[in-house]
This record gives sequence, structure tokens and C-alpha cells, in this order.
Amino acid sequence: MNNNTVVKKVVDYIETHIDKDLSLDKIANALNYSKFYIARIFTEETKCTVYKYIQGRRLTMAAQKLVETEQPIVEIAYEAHYDSQQAFTLAFKQFYGCTPKIYRKNGVFYPKQPKISMMNSLVRYRFMYYFAGGKLVA
Repeated sequence: MNNNTVVKKVVDYIETHIDKDLSLDKIANALNYSKFYIARIFTEETKCTVYKYIQGRRLTMAAQKLVETEQPIVEIAYEAHYDSQQAFTLAFKQFYGCTPKIYRKNGVFYPKQPKISMMNSLVRYRFMYYFAGGKLVA
């Protein structure tokens, strides 16, 4: 099995269970791989850790809810698996560069962490914003 197939399985599992408690152990157990193998292959192929990918996807989905719904920020924070609105606000600000309240007020959603798409072994993760100042990493 090639690395792209492993990454695709991990991404599909994450996307299907994004609203659940996700840990590397749970993902590895569900897919019958070692967590060390998954962590290594995922990072090699995407230049992003599994944890950062999950966090980025949840924050991106939260950003969409901020713009497209009137759901209270605290509810969005809990749905994104943050224990408090303060923790969510800090993570959101680090990721999007502004607070959730300001993001909602601006009213424009842009997906900062789209779903990873593994097209072939030559095309790596091209649409991922790396967490260093929003720099696009090829």
C-alpha cells in the first residue's frame, strides 16, 4: 500500500469523525496501523501533523459557522472541541489572525484548511496553508 493511500484513509476517517473525539490512538486502531506509522507517513506526505490537520479542519468549519449561522460563539467553540470560549478564541485568532467575533462581523468565509486531496504520488498537498503566518507551502 502506498503512502497516498494511507493518507487518504486517515483523511477520510478524520472527515467522517470530525465531530467526535479524535486521537492518533483512535485513528490508528480504527485503520489497523500503528500510530507512529500514521504520524510519520501523514507528516511526510502533507507537511502537517495529524493533530494540526484536525485542529485546522475544526477551525475552518467553525469559521464557516460564524459566517453562515447566528449560532453563539460559545456553542461553535464546544462543537470545535474546545473546552472554553477563551481557548477557542485564542486558537482561532492564531489561525485566522482575528477573533471569532471580528471574523463573524466581516462576514466573509474562506477555508484556511481545506480537506486534503491526494490525487497522485506526484501531487502532494498543494492547498494547505501551513501554520506559519498563512504561508502557502507546496
